[in-house]
Amino acid sequence: MDVMIEWTYITPKKGEVVLTSDFLPADEALRLAEDFEKTGRVKKLCFIDVNNVAWSKKELNKLLKEIETEPHDVIAYFDGGFDNDTSQAGVGVVIYYKQNNEQYRFRANRQLDALKSNNEAEYAAFWFLMQTLEELGVHHLPVIFRGDSHVVLKQLAGDWPCLEDDYNAWLDRIEEKINELGIQPIYEPISRKQNKEADQLARQALEGQTITSMMELTEEG
Repeated sequence: MDVMIEWTYITPKKGEVVLTSDFLPADEALRLAEDFEKTGRVKKLCFIDVNNVAWSKKELNKLLKEIETEPHDVIAYFDGGFDNDTSQAGVGVVIYYKQNNEQYRFRANRQLDALKSNNEAEYAAFWFLMQTLEELGVHHLPVIFRGDSHVVLKQLAGDWPCLEDDYNAWLDRIEEKINELGIQPIYEPISRKQNKEADQLARQALEGQTITSMMELTEEG
């Protein structure tokens, strides 16, 4: 989690100046803030995350302690598929994360109705991924999102426009959830081969195989 320090500095002549830092890892920002306070010239200090949410030092310390016992170092994969003959969609997600000094992999898929195309299935897959991250308790930290749908990732990153109203509705819903959870997204488009786990889960969903599983990964795994 990256934050910016904002503090009110008292000058030698008792003037006040509001100063801000660059974005820094939260633990580093806390250490710097303590150094600032040792000068005796700090009147007010807070931390601002990338979603423009302000945190006090006490709140940020509490959050970091919570994160240690909650999922972090998250890498999340998604994929969607669509069967034109049955008008059924399948979505699959794979999430790698650390928690309590252990590494885990969570996999899930679902079969969905009321979608119109393979493209829409990709947006639905990302939305399913967001719901799954929320259920796992992922919040207020960076998440690396990977998938072979470059369109979805580039649109979420703001690099490509979206001209379809239906797809814009999905993007709005996804972005609202990202902001609600305080997630700092990092979008990494990958090849279909690199996305084979999520792709297989989407295919299995289309075949009627529903999967939800979590595995603790050993160093060998």
